[in-house]
Amino acid sequence: GKLKSFAAKIIQLLKEWTETFPYDFQDEKSMKELKEIAHRITQCDEENGTVKKIINQMTQNLRMALSSRSQYQEIREKFRQPVTDKGTILKTKPQSTQKDILSVCCDPLILAQQLTYIELERVSNIYPEDLMQIVSHMDSLDNHKCRGDVTKTYNLEAYDNWFNCLSMLVATEICRVVKKKQRTRMVEFFIDVARECFNIGNFNSMMAII
Repeated sequence: GKLKSFAAKIIQLLKEWTETFPYDFQDEKSMKELKEIAHRITQCDEENGTVKKIINQMTQNLRMALSSRSQYQEIREKFRQPVTDKGTILKTKPQSTQKDILSVCCDPLILAQQLTYIELERVSNIYPEDLMQIVSHMDSLDNHKCRGDVTKTYNLEAYDNWFNCLSMLVATEICRVVKKKQRTRMVEFFIDVARECFNIGNFNSMMAII
């Protein structure tokens, strides 16, 4: 009875660990240790196989989490690749084909909603371990130690880059307009977008626009 109770607590610990910090089991050594612990726990309940089912489900969920994050990172890396100079592209395009943001979306509310979708997508990919990496890295800097095992916080970087990209988009859209009246209209449009972002509760996009 005591052995089964102890096994249940270990399972609960492993379950929460693998769900909250899956990156801890990214390398083969950690995964091997997890399998060894799981095998020993399974032996405590060989009669009905309940523990084995829970362990298998936990391992499957862990592999799925690692796989989805790996795929997301691969997609993000493609966007990180250098692109052709945007200024050159604008110069080679005829003026008539260069669309401003008002011609794509003239409703501040719709644009604010679309910006919020992008924010939520990036926020949903920030995990507790990303924040822990920053804390760990800062501790190592304070202690004047070199940490070679610090995983780069790609998800936080992506969120930070998105903020900068949105700020640059707003500045570019305003500055590329030649006529003063049109430029004033563009400024007013982005003020309205920022206001709608505020109403939605999307303060990150609001600050980027400001």
